[in-house]
Amino acid sequence: MYPRRLKLEALPHDLHQHLTGLITSDSTTRIAVESPFNGDTIGQIPEGDARCVDKAFGLARVAQRSWDETPHALRRSIFRTFHSSVLKHRELLMDVVQLETGKNRAAAFDEVMDVAATADYYGRTAEKLLKPKRRHGTVPFLSSTFEHHYPLGVVGQISPWNYPLTLAISDAIPALLAGNAVVSKPDAKTPFTSLLVTSLLYDAGLPRDLFQTVTGEGPVVGGAISEHCDYLMFTGSTKTGRILGETAGRRLIDFSAELGGKNPLIVAGDADLDKAVDGAVHGTLSNSGQLCVSIERIYVVDSVYQKFVDAYVDRIRHSRIGAGFNWEVEMGSLASRQQLDNVQTMVDDAVDKGATVLCGGKARPDLGPYFFEPTVITGATGDMELYRNEVFGPVVYIEVVEDLAEAIVRANDTDYGLNAAIFASPETARAAAPLIKSGGVNINDAYTATWGNLDTPLGGSKDSGLAARHGADGLLKYTQVQNISEQKLMQLRGPRSLNRKAYAEIMTVVLKAMAVMRR
Repeated sequence: MYPRRLKLEALPHDLHQHLTGLITSDSTTRIAVESPFNGDTIGQIPEGDARCVDKAFGLARVAQRSWDETPHALRRSIFRTFHSSVLKHRELLMDVVQLETGKNRAAAFDEVMDVAATADYYGRTAEKLLKPKRRHGTVPFLSSTFEHHYPLGVVGQISPWNYPLTLAISDAIPALLAGNAVVSKPDAKTPFTSLLVTSLLYDAGLPRDLFQTVTGEGPVVGGAISEHCDYLMFTGSTKTGRILGETAGRRLIDFSAELGGKNPLIVAGDADLDKAVDGAVHGTLSNSGQLCVSIERIYVVDSVYQKFVDAYVDRIRHSRIGAGFNWEVEMGSLASRQQLDNVQTMVDDAVDKGATVLCGGKARPDLGPYFFEPTVITGATGDMELYRNEVFGPVVYIEVVEDLAEAIVRANDTDYGLNAAIFASPETARAAAPLIKSGGVNINDAYTATWGNLDTPLGGSKDSGLAARHGADGLLKYTQVQNISEQKLMQLRGPRSLNRKAYAEIMTVVLKAMAVMRR
């Protein structure tokens, strides 16, 4: 069923037929999926509608009732098998990711690694996280209390095109292990990656109806999912997040969202400049800058500014960009004509208003239809669109600052708060990191340190999102917490025969004594 490798052309007929057969749809209208490397069509998918979403939720709700009763040992076994399957089929997964997104091989492997690690982490920890936990009763011996969690039902998931493997399944894994079903809408530009990894999940033993995929346009399919689901998981733009948040608020369901970012990187005076340059280059080139946590602003302390800029620009200028499955390519293509136009427009706007381009700044049609050179800018000002708004491409501006304190002020001067990085001595960085107001702060790394540490929750602040993925929070958000308490011996309000004033005096003494004992 699965070829070992693909070519830079349309998907093989058998694989295409198998994957489209996993979509919940009876639509005869088709959407063409193109490869950013060359603009050719690699396959077609059904354009689903609200009726398809209705059907998907009907099937998922029936399957969820049985899944809720499935022992943790069987759930864990399924995801262990899935973990092994992802690693076994890594070459094929990377091929499909690259075909659909245009990213380079290393960025595609990042997605494989993330999915495998997430399946392993939650496969190991889900049962413990969901196990009822004894909590302290109000008064010892008079009451006992336990914290329980039960699944919410059917989770709606809307995922974007920039990380079609990671974001199609890594958020769904904890939702499924918590006992929920999932109805998923991958982006119409990158559906086949999502379908391939879903097929591997079915092969591992997940009940077919438990994970439903509906393809189509966002406002139609995504809008219908938000009207049906018991919890909504969304990754995408802040603009769309606000729309979905309004729906979730009206329906009184919980909502998790990772949204946009305008992420800063700080280089302090005592930074290891080789590490700082490496980190800044990685934060600029990775995924062609098309990731919510990529670096778009760099603040460098004056004493090391010129040395850093010279080395950083030289590395960016000589980076290897191109198409194909070659591991030596450092940066691939942008994902679409829309992305290319957006990036070019923002760079041109900055130049027209006085910014200086140190390197890059233009498209590379000789490499493919949507390639854009990695770009470094100085002299950015507040009237330029890219100064505060997310570019979502390989474009960074650099500013010199007098000291670390000024850098932190500049870093915090944004409506976003998703990711940040600081390069400095460990002592300096550890003191400064908590002062940066973002959901994740990386010390001597651009973004992979916070993303890769699965045991710690990670989410955005301000306009960058709500709730968190990873850690216990990343699973328990898909559950309803339940307080089960038992009163023993006598009621907490005391026996009926006891005078209320006397009861109050007795309880005052008890509460004082308990406070002393627990200090």
